[in-house]
Amino acid sequence: MLKKNEEYIVDIIDSGFQGEGIAKLDDMPIFIPNAIKGEKIRVKILKVLSSHAFGKTMEVIKKSEHRKEEDCETAKMCGGCSLRHIDYDFTMKMKKVAVENTISKVLGRKIAVDEVIKMENPFNYRNKLQYPIGVNSDGKTVMGVYASRSHNIINTKECKIQDKLSQEIANSIHDFIVENKIEVYNEKSLSGSIRHIIIRIGKKTNEIMITLVTNTEKIKNEKELVEYLISKYPEIKTIAKNINNKNTNVILGNKTEIIYGDGYIYDILGNKKFKISPLSFYQVNPIQTEKLYLKAVEYADLTGEETVFDLYCGIGTIGIFASDNVKKIYGIETIPEAIEDAKENAKINEIENSEFFAGDVEKVLPELIKQRKLSADVVFIDPPRKGCDKIALDTLLQVMPNKIVYVSCNPATLARDLKILEEKYELKKLAICDMFAFTSHVECVSVLNLKETLDIQV
Repeated sequence: MLKKNEEYIVDIIDSGFQGEGIAKLDDMPIFIPNAIKGEKIRVKILKVLSSHAFGKTMEVIKKSEHRKEEDCETAKMCGGCSLRHIDYDFTMKMKKVAVENTISKVLGRKIAVDEVIKMENPFNYRNKLQYPIGVNSDGKTVMGVYASRSHNIINTKECKIQDKLSQEIANSIHDFIVENKIEVYNEKSLSGSIRHIIIRIGKKTNEIMITLVTNTEKIKNEKELVEYLISKYPEIKTIAKNINNKNTNVILGNKTEIIYGDGYIYDILGNKKFKISPLSFYQVNPIQTEKLYLKAVEYADLTGEETVFDLYCGIGTIGIFASDNVKKIYGIETIPEAIEDAKENAKINEIENSEFFAGDVEKVLPELIKQRKLSADVVFIDPPRKGCDKIALDTLLQVMPNKIVYVSCNPATLARDLKILEEKYELKKLAICDMFAFTSHVECVSVLNLKETLDIQV
């Protein structure tokens, strides 16, 4: 029987969805981060449950051919890039198998991924840097990423997946705070001022937006900090101050004040321009997002005559991206600020065939269908990780559009929702797009066609 804190020599026989290696002793699965299928390792047991256990890699006795030397000094501590120790191309094979297994298990039949869309350059791809800043056990100011499963901040001078300019600006802000003795947030005493630094960059425009999340209304040397940053980095177009004085893990508060610039930046996807404000949702990897949306539009097989619903539309990115190929598009999103951004983005791109509505999809969608007698030929869905609301899915099954193009950041909830939609739809194609290199996350895009045996008239 496995014992906690004991060490064992094990063979890694499989990979988990989070990229961890899986071994078995006495028919007990052991999940082990930093281990690769095919390796022999010495593992220390950290936790034993009734059905499985968790371990820590102590020594790699026999290495996989896919193991590579880690190139990031914080990777093991932060846990953000859980696949950093594996050759990039092999991580794509792992993600493909993981998605196929997850969806096949739920649907009860073998499902194959038709296409894998990988990154040309899996480094420095993020357009959003979000670092906590605080004090360590010695009382020194630290900025960077949280250590895995903790709120201890790892001082991070370089992150291999962050944009280089954003990282440089973050380091400059940190240095200014230290040199000017600006008090940063202390989670234990709930005192201090600056608690997070958020930097966003338009990858195509090179425009920078900084948001300083603070515990206080005022920041010491605020004017000097702004002047220092804009004189050193002409790419900075706006700086915002977001006040969050609550004892919470939620990063942003409800009040945002623009302290420099117009309060937004622009980026470009395809041939469309998007306005991004401090609270806007915008995909963190726009280079891959463009590929993802092109694939979604390809799967939709649009002729220009379709009426399209864009559910969970955010700032309107998919709908606006596809607007040249449709007759009319209706977008729905929960966050009112995002809908205002969507309307503004439509105006910026001179798009006149779109309408956007704020509210919960499961409430707004039935209302549009009933009150305005709307129907859709194609529906784009891009929900949060929790997937689609059951009412929204039931409404789609009633409306029965010809095609549903489902974009998902969570294969598990995608599989669950596909199972429900299979009542009237058939999964035709499934692709995966790597938006988050060296992590276990993957984006999926799938197309479902209405079954030919069904009457498509409502």
